[in-house]
Amino acid sequence: MPALRAALAIVSAALLALTPAPALAAQEQGTVVVSPQGGRWVFRDGDGREVTLRGFNVSGSTKLYENGLLPFRGTADAARSAQAMRDLTGANAIRFLISWEGVQPAPDRIDHAYLDRAAAQIRAFTDRGFRVLLDYHQDLYSSHLFNAGSWYTGDGAPAWVIRAGNYPKESCGICLLWGQNMQNNAAVRQAARDFWRNRVLTTAAGPVGVQDAFLTQAKATMTHLKQKLPAQAFESIIGFDPFNEPFDGGLDGKSGLEWEKTHLMPFYQRFRTAMDEAGWTAKPAFVEPLVFWNTTFFEEGGMASVGRLGPRMVFNSHYYDGARMTLDPTPASDGTYDAPMNEIRQRAAELGTAPLVSEFGNKLSGSGSDRTPWMIRAMYQAMDYGVPGRNWWNGPAAGGQVLSAMQWHWDVYSGRHHELMNGNPDKVQTEGDGWNDEDHSVVAADDAGNVTLRLDPRVLDRLYPSAVNGETLAFAYEDLARSGAGRQQAWLTVPSSLPNVAALVKDRQFGVLVWRGSATAASTDLHLPRSFAPAGTTVVSDLGTFDGVPGSGPVKATREVGAESAHRLQLTPPADTAGTPHFALIVSTATATPERLAAARAELAAWTGRHFPPGSTG
Repeated sequence: MPALRAALAIVSAALLALTPAPALAAQEQGTVVVSPQGGRWVFRDGDGREVTLRGFNVSGSTKLYENGLLPFRGTADAARSAQAMRDLTGANAIRFLISWEGVQPAPDRIDHAYLDRAAAQIRAFTDRGFRVLLDYHQDLYSSHLFNAGSWYTGDGAPAWVIRAGNYPKESCGICLLWGQNMQNNAAVRQAARDFWRNRVLTTAAGPVGVQDAFLTQAKATMTHLKQKLPAQAFESIIGFDPFNEPFDGGLDGKSGLEWEKTHLMPFYQRFRTAMDEAGWTAKPAFVEPLVFWNTTFFEEGGMASVGRLGPRMVFNSHYYDGARMTLDPTPASDGTYDAPMNEIRQRAAELGTAPLVSEFGNKLSGSGSDRTPWMIRAMYQAMDYGVPGRNWWNGPAAGGQVLSAMQWHWDVYSGRHHELMNGNPDKVQTEGDGWNDEDHSVVAADDAGNVTLRLDPRVLDRLYPSAVNGETLAFAYEDLARSGAGRQQAWLTVPSSLPNVAALVKDRQFGVLVWRGSATAASTDLHLPRSFAPAGTTVVSDLGTFDGVPGSGPVKATREVGAESAHRLQLTPPADTAGTPHFALIVSTATATPERLAAARAELAAWTGRHFPPGSTG
């Protein structure tokens, strides 16, 4: 039977990979641009709609040789994964990891076959309505710095770079976390230092500056992908992350801010030039600050010294709760992560560009993992709105813009790896992510290849405004996700001044969107989680009240692009209401009398008028 199941899985996967995806309208995917909106910057699509990107990193398997340094072992796995992500979570974007080592295995060679496999995997997502951020991934600079018996490993730079660097024997000492190598491991630090200072290495192909070599292959990668991908797939690539989690390798007595100005920003400018020369002029570079910024510990960097980035670069931050990952035993709760997420919002505004959180998350097994559900819930809450839920109704505009974000990570091989750590046959990694004892994947697959979520679906499958026609004034969502101990508690508390709204949403998931309309005919779209089945979802809006969402009209439910089962809510105000604030309350499985719905609508109309009078901005 196991053999039969495996054979059937291979056949179904092949059929899935060969199934043509539906044709997608340009506005359903395509390039996003960075656009000013009041005192902030946002992503907009071809219809001028304000876009929120939500999804996952695919995936840490790029760090593994068993996968050929790509997220998936084949296109069929990529297609199955993309379909599951679209249907199980409503995600509309991914961060797709590639490896410098995979692209350039020798100083005088670009592996075009590797790039062709990457392109095929990317298409599995773009064909299903995803936008894609490409990411040159590295951790601890390179796996080739580490010896066969090491506690840790890395990923990124090719073996030929490390051989030419002639680095000392690596050792982290007593390091409890792999990231400590960035501070304690002399080999790792010296290799990073060489990269930022463009050390000239003597290679089999002659002398070459190490950063020059990276940029040469980056240009070749972008040129090849632009030629290889169909036009619509290429349009769906939103940009490139030049270097994952940059760390300094030595500050020379200067501050992190000075290092970013002196070494990091010049590299990003060189990468931006390579993008232009490769035909990627319309796509932003998604640039990251020094890795230790905004993590509780080692608060260095943040790019406050580099001047304005402008719309051709995006401020691309990660967020991990360094305290709770190490010393702080307390659980997360309502408003826990408002401060760090607001710091990301504010820093992007100061830099004159849009913000993105391209990594966040926490472990799913081991000591302390029982706190993970509410940690992730609280991170999403703070990305939706930057004030505690108990305060949001009294000042919704203070919540700030909805942050685009991609969670770490989505690995369909979770717990099923077979990676020889540092090439050592006596250290075969099978559990978790198969890399440095991490276990962050929110999914796993069974023997038949069926993908299932490992975290509460209410955390991952969320209501969010994927495209707003006009200007988002405020958004909030109550997911009612349970803690690791099974506790359920609402964080978005409706005040007593809105009694009919409070009665309607009691013990239910719900969201609220307030937006200022546009004169164009495009709809405002929100992803509907699976728990918001259209027939059982209630909408209370200035556009009408609906106990069950219809399939047509100004308020309707339609299938998400590329999805087999996921839905979206589409709201289309009359064109002559351009500039008018609109509101929509969306409630799962609510039942109410017409009188209750009418009373709730009146309360929301008055509330919207108080907080968003004519001329107000989000």
